[in-house]
Amino acid sequence: MAAPAAAAFGAATTAPATAIAAKQYASYYSQNHQKSSCSWLTPPRHKSTKTLVSFSSSSSIPGFWPARREDDLFQTRSRIRTDAVRQLTGSLTATDGLRFAIVVARFNEIVTRPLLEGALDTFKKYSVKEEDIDVVWVPGSFEIAGVAERLGKSRKYQAILCIGAVIRGDTTHYDAVANSAASGVLSAGLNS
Repeated sequence: MAAPAAAAFGAATTAPATAIAAKQYASYYSQNHQKSSCSWLTPPRHKSTKTLVSFSSSSSIPGFWPARREDDLFQTRSRIRTDAVRQLTGSLTATDGLRFAIVVARFNEIVTRPLLEGALDTFKKYSVKEEDIDVVWVPGSFEIAGVAERLGKSRKYQAILCIGAVIRGDTTHYDAVANSAASGVLSAGLNS
């Protein structure tokens, strides 16, 4: 999975880049049958190095105000770029044919059992059938990652939920188990 691209925009941005964004803005909204225009205003007479750009449009899009500073154009550029990209969105409630596994630590069951019951209630609210959910109990949080990885590699499940509880005590045992469990679950997700 690729990391999302990061973009940076600072005060050092030049006017030509701003002009391109303004032209993209005008072009994008004119293609959508809306009247829009863009014009350069005279630079302010005080010591500001920023150039102001005036946008006027018949659309009522929140966040677009006349005479925007070029710092604010970053959001405009981002919106133009994301609107042009094909976006796929799945249903959050279509659960037919999906299988789920829940790996639960038996240690500290006073904490993990209510978490399991809450997870099962949530699955039920989203119309997941009970026969499509497998609950696997493991001795403790440390063992969750190994079982989750094996379940993931089986390719039987669309999602695996891991539930464990490590209670902080007076020793460093808490730090070791909590860190190992967290990194193990992360590794299981990446390796399966």
